[in-house]
Amino acid sequence: MIKNIIAFSHQLLLESVQEGDIVIDATAGNGHDTLFLSQLVGENGSVLAFDIQAEAIAAVKLKVAEQQIRNTRIIHESHEHAVAYLNETEQIGGVIFNLGYLPGSDKSIITHGESTIKALTGMLQFLKKGGVIVLVVYHGHEGGVQEKDAILNYASKLRQQEFNVLQYGFINQRNTPPFIIAIEKK
Repeated sequence: MIKNIIAFSHQLLLESVQEGDIVIDATAGNGHDTLFLSQLVGENGSVLAFDIQAEAIAAVKLKVAEQQIRNTRIIHESHEHAVAYLNETEQIGGVIFNLGYLPGSDKSIITHGESTIKALTGMLQFLKKGGVIVLVVYHGHEGGVQEKDAILNYASKLRQQEFNVLQYGFINQRNTPPFIIAIEKK
């Protein structure tokens, strides 16, 4: 059956990430994807979880501690600087972004196309063959349309010889439903 946005984003990661991989939660938020990625990579893998909001960092640290997870590094930093936390020989197995704002938080603190594209550009260089970057694009807020348009423009210009780029979303839902952009390295 047709999967909802979150289930489909997790399915894409489940199919590309392997135990022992390095993965990135580019927008850690409330920590749900961080925990999911931690399970995928197992104790020999590692998760780098980024967020710019102290509130999100605290929430993720609490969840990680409660679950006694040891393979996750939580970083209070913008995703645009994520590749600075990798060494030049490391490869990424998968990445997830939830673009927009932290639910239940200050809606004026949002992700932006410029920083997200900078993050993507860097991460694509480290993405392993068969690895996937999943962007869940929430765009029904102020600034969301601009980010959506910038990301779609960027992703549509990636070389098809190097990447498969997919857009997945529901077209019959009201209130600007989120959609996915998935980028797979060939």
